Amino acid sequence: MSGAESVASAQGAFVTGDEIEIAAADGVSHEQEFAEFFRAARDPLYRMAYLLSGDPHRAEDLVQQTFERTWRSWRSARRGDPMAWARRVLANLRIDTWRRTRREVLTGHTPEGAVDGGERAVDGRDAIVRALLTLPVRQRRIVVLRHLLELSEAEVAAELGVSVGTVKSTASRAMARLRDTLDTAGGARS
Repeated sequence: MSGAESVASAQGAFVTGDEIEIAAADGVSHEQEFAEFFRAARDPLYRMAYLLSGDPHRAEDLVQQTFERTWRSWRSARRGDPMAWARRVLANLRIDTWRRTRREVLTGHTPEGAVDGGERAVDGRDAIVRALLTLPVRQRRIVVLRHLLELSEAEVAAELGVSVGTVKSTASRAMARLRDTLDTAGGARS
C-alpha cells in the first residue's frame, strides 16, 4: 500500500502504510477500537518484533505481550498515537527479555552447493538479522526504527526520548558496525 492510499473501516481506524490513526466514532466501544487497532497493527508489530529478536516464535510472544499491555493502557494509548505506544511497549519488552536471558547468537553452516534461488534471499535476510543481533540494544532499536520501519530521525528521537543528534550519531555507528559485520561474514563464506 503506498503512502497516499488509505483504508478506512466502519469502526474508525484509518490505515496508511504502517501508520494507524484511531478516530473515535460515536457509539464505538473501546473494545471495537482496540479490535480495529489490533487488525491494523498486528503485521507491522510482528515485523518489528522479528527484527529485534531474530526469532519468529519470540516475535509472536513479544507481539502478544505488546497487545496485552497496550490493551491494559488503551485509554491512555488511544489519546495519542497508539502505534507509537505499542512500538515503545514492544521495544521495552524486548529489552526486558534480553535482560532476563543471556545473549545468544545463532550460528549455522550451510554446505556448499545447498543454496538455490529463493534461499539466497532468505540467507541474505538471515545474515542481516544475525548482524542486527550483534549490535547493542540501543543501536539495534535505532537501526530497526530508522531504516527498517522507515521512521524519520525526528520520529525515532521522539519515540525513544533522545535527541535527533543522538539518533544520527548512533545510527551512523550502528551502520558502520553492521557493514563491518556483514563484510566479515561475507568474507568468511567465500
